[in-house]
Amino acid sequence: MSWGDSIRTLLQRFEKSEAQLIDFASYREAIAHIRTLRRQLARRSDAELTEHACGGVHCAIASACEAARRALRLDPFDEQVGAALAMVDGHIAEMQTGEGKTLAGLLAVSARLLAGSVHIWTANDYLAQRDAEWMRPAYELIGASVASIGQATTATDRKRAYEGRVLYTTPHEVGFDLLRDQLVLQRSQLVQTTPFTSVLVDEADSILIDETRIPLVIAGGSQTPSPYIEVMAQLAPSLDYSVEDERNVRLTDYGVAQVESALAINNLYDAEHLSALICVQEALQAHVLLRRDVDYIVKDGRVDQVDEFKGRVATGRRWPADLQWAVEAKEHVPLRPQGRILGSITLADLVQLYRHRCGMTGTAATQAMDLWREYALHVAVIPPHKPCIRRDLPDRIFATRAEQELALLAEIASRYERRQPVLVGSASVFDSERLSAKLREIGIPHYLLNARQDEAEAAVIARAGQAGAVTISTNMAGRGTDIQLGEGVADIGGLAVIGTARFDARRIDNQLRGRAGRQGDPGMTQFFVCREDCASGDIEHEQRRIEGEQLTMRLNLRKYTVVVEVHRRAFAASRRKKLETGDTVALTNMDQLWAEYLELSTHIRSGLAWSSWTGDDPLPEYSRRLEAAFVEMEALIDEGRWSDGPSRFDRGSTWTYLLNDYPLGTPQSRLLRHFGKKIAKTLSRIPSTGGSSTM
Repeated sequence: MSWGDSIRTLLQRFEKSEAQLIDFASYREAIAHIRTLRRQLARRSDAELTEHACGGVHCAIASACEAARRALRLDPFDEQVGAALAMVDGHIAEMQTGEGKTLAGLLAVSARLLAGSVHIWTANDYLAQRDAEWMRPAYELIGASVASIGQATTATDRKRAYEGRVLYTTPHEVGFDLLRDQLVLQRSQLVQTTPFTSVLVDEADSILIDETRIPLVIAGGSQTPSPYIEVMAQLAPSLDYSVEDERNVRLTDYGVAQVESALAINNLYDAEHLSALICVQEALQAHVLLRRDVDYIVKDGRVDQVDEFKGRVATGRRWPADLQWAVEAKEHVPLRPQGRILGSITLADLVQLYRHRCGMTGTAATQAMDLWREYALHVAVIPPHKPCIRRDLPDRIFATRAEQELALLAEIASRYERRQPVLVGSASVFDSERLSAKLREIGIPHYLLNARQDEAEAAVIARAGQAGAVTISTNMAGRGTDIQLGEGVADIGGLAVIGTARFDARRIDNQLRGRAGRQGDPGMTQFFVCREDCASGDIEHEQRRIEGEQLTMRLNLRKYTVVVEVHRRAFAASRRKKLETGDTVALTNMDQLWAEYLELSTHIRSGLAWSSWTGDDPLPEYSRRLEAAFVEMEALIDEGRWSDGPSRFDRGSTWTYLLNDYPLGTPQSRLLRHFGKKIAKTLSRIPSTGGSSTM
């Protein structure tokens, strides 16, 4: 099969359209059988329990249930057993907050161990270490070793962890270890020496949907920012521009003339001014579309991105070099060094390296189509162990933000007087800090949790259910800490959750709602919505429309990243064979060729972006040119034809960054004709060279 056939086969995955919700009732017979096995195992010794765990899926789950009872003093509910069965079948189990996903994961992992080692992906290092240590006694009782990996884990400990049976870690650690292994010069430096068999993804919707377009990048050496970066940062606020769909910004004809006048040049689109053109575009992106205290914060003299879904600092995440520098120049902070990209993989491609995939989360049903189209994973909705008695009140709609704010403050004050705990979910750092200031003015003590207070989040959330507590948070997705009600709180209505805006995705709203009413507790939720923030009167209809657009964007992006991923896998296999020979010169030169290939892929994409305004689909041409480049690279490797001396570069820097939703521009932008034929002729003379990536 040619590389082109491999790419076409992978692309066919994205054409699947039928998604289904798995009926929990289909597992009741298996649950009953496992319940019988559990009663029998209660009379067995620990040694017999370990032996029984190898007897098949039902035996493994029953053994894990008994191990949890003995070692953890936890007796799994039938609903947790059903969730485990769904995950063993390769589905995403949707379990409401507080229903015991961590324990359900233990049961599923115990069954998947029959086929080999299992990785559990968590949202952060803290959860990976916490869950590994928490579940360790039960795993050891059924004869399975368990380890965790975080940013501080040494190479020796990483290797030992990957060689074990059960590993708790983040997808970022797995991905960066994979990329680092692709650069080692000695076999003894490898840390991933065993195959990827099974993965269970916790917070599956966050990792598999929200972070799909965030590739992991390993880089080396250094790049020097263009001198135009600082110039354009100063010029951007005064330029004339237009904004398309709130996602793309472009110079108008007058704006082009302004730049040409400022730089004393005749034609901004001449090839010799390409660097200036790129820098002005990135400066506009930074000035117009990226908002301080919404998309990023400035802290300790540096720009840190804010995760739009979690409201927390996205550790180690950057925009592509020119855009990162443009934001830093805009905020007058030092321009951080950028390296040459030596390797890259998206989380969507990383999860596909496992033979078996499954996951769990509190919110997946509304995104069932996304998970099926992108990963061929169905969703099983698990009922709560106790009926949910939480009251989800209708939205309160206000004509202006001022009216919304007054009503919100009155609502918080009223519940605070009754000592009912209140959790307020806001849309941004700016909104949370504005509300915090207003609460201080009226004398209501409260806790504030946003990207600036990220380190304190576990302690803040743990207190959110206590009587009289008022907590403001930017977003609750992935927080990983249960909110338990304090003494007497259930008698006054439980936790009150108030949202200051509806989010683009229904599941983000549901994540906030899910913080109240855990395990049959009382509680209430309500959103205070300003009409100025709504694109239409039907909010849920608008959310569905946006969700559909975002799915289309992700699928479109995947069609381009999968081309590079097919080549990466082939290159990695070829390099691993060369690694066995110990030929460090060949390995270093292969790394140089791969870095050049990655640069070329960016250049080709940039070149096609200029030529795609006819409305034609540029994917076939992109795929054809990259396949030709890869075949040429393979020939160079096979023949041992290297460049003049191996390139030397540092191989340690890692970060993540956002890819374009539409790598070659939106379909609408490709149909635009506002530049006219004269500009098109000018653009046709620009050689295919490096461009920029935007969000």
